[in-house]
Amino acid sequence: MNKNLENIYYDILNDKANQELVNKGYIPLYKVNENSKIIIIGQAPGIKAQEANETWLDQSGDKLRDWLGVTMDEFYNPDLFGQLPMDFFYPGKGKTGDLPPRKDFAKTWHPKILKELKNVKLIVLIGNYSQKHYLKDKYLGNLTKTVKNYQAYLPKYFPLPHPSPLNFRWFNNNKWFEVDVLPEFKKIVNNILNEK
Repeated sequence: MNKNLENIYYDILNDKANQELVNKGYIPLYKVNENSKIIIIGQAPGIKAQEANETWLDQSGDKLRDWLGVTMDEFYNPDLFGQLPMDFFYPGKGKTGDLPPRKDFAKTWHPKILKELKNVKLIVLIGNYSQKHYLKDKYLGNLTKTVKNYQAYLPKYFPLPHPSPLNFRWFNNNKWFEVDVLPEFKKIVNNILNEK
């Protein structure tokens, strides 16, 4: 990790907005280095990920790695993949699941981090929060339309649904995703990882 990225990490740790979470023993959960080629932007760590200090270490992560066509070692190699959720800390429990990421977190920290990454070829936007934030007025009003029109956002972005097992209804209702979108996604990822 270069010096600037290291300084940003300590700035996040020392930010007043994060003190309550840091005091619980949480650390900012993201992983990048200046060589990261593909950036994965999801929602926020779940409690299991936060306690294990590792992103995507669950069934959702298994499915995501399958979509990407990569091994665990490749996925957690920051020269290949950067993990940059919309919030780097577990946001807490809500009525129907985890609370959303804090609104200003990505706006504050993502630009500083992304500025240091000189080799990014693709940013994968997982779920509504990242898609609304990054696609802005090009977001098509809902996740289904946005994912279906993924080609409109290439070569910079690739929008995906969340790979959670809880999303089974969406996958059952949108068979086109597995047939039309995933093979293209896998091909793009494979081409980037195999570039010399």
